[in-house]
Amino acid sequence: MTMVTEQSATVDENPPPMRPRRVVLKLSGEVFGGGAVGVEPDVVQSLAKQIATVTRRGIQVAVVVGGGNFFRGAELQKRGMDRNRADYMGMLGTVMNCLALQDFLEKEGIETRVQTAITMAQVAEPYLPLRAIRHLEKGRVVIFGAGAGMPYFSTDTVTAQRALEIHADMVLMSKNGVDGVYTADPRIDPTARKLETITFQGVLQRGLRVADQAAFSLCEENKLPMLVFGAEGDDTIVRACAGERIGTLITAD
Repeated sequence: MTMVTEQSATVDENPPPMRPRRVVLKLSGEVFGGGAVGVEPDVVQSLAKQIATVTRRGIQVAVVVGGGNFFRGAELQKRGMDRNRADYMGMLGTVMNCLALQDFLEKEGIETRVQTAITMAQVAEPYLPLRAIRHLEKGRVVIFGAGAGMPYFSTDTVTAQRALEIHADMVLMSKNGVDGVYTADPRIDPTARKLETITFQGVLQRGLRVADQAAFSLCEENKLPMLVFGAEGDDTIVRACAGERIGTLITAD
């Protein structure tokens, strides 16, 4: 659970709403599996419906998908597997999730392209930033799979990197089991309060695990805002893209 102290953060109870034109949405693999191994079709269908609604409103959406519902390289390494090979297995897991999301999006009538950092021409395009931008400008959803195509890089870092390369206005971090950044762990502290905004520096100074430090540094250095919000609910993605006060907005200033 994400925790921050009030002394480490810049807090504004009423930050101005942000209505992005182009976003990169990070979806965890655990969401796709509904907390289990594999893909839960009803969950993916719900995600697709929300993304379709946002796309029809004219917002350009790219998605980075995790693979934790299939494999986690770091966890496989703890069981004795070579980390490089374990990470590549995790990347393949993300592609399975990408294809599932693509299928449900196209059933919603939304043109979708999957781009992967590992070449697999029979199921996806190679990752090319300019081509991704062109797809977005045509109203298509682009789903990025296979992480960075290299071991030791988390999908959080990939999300920030892809957002910068395609000139997104905001990173949307959809989280499982938490709906923002809190002053303490709300599971054990009943006085914990959700913060509406915090700076990247405030998060980094406390060593918090909202996302990995590489992703935070990329966003901070390039003044790319990040919105952390809960994955639970039938309209959280729609509300986040509409500029509603949902989750916690993390900014450089």
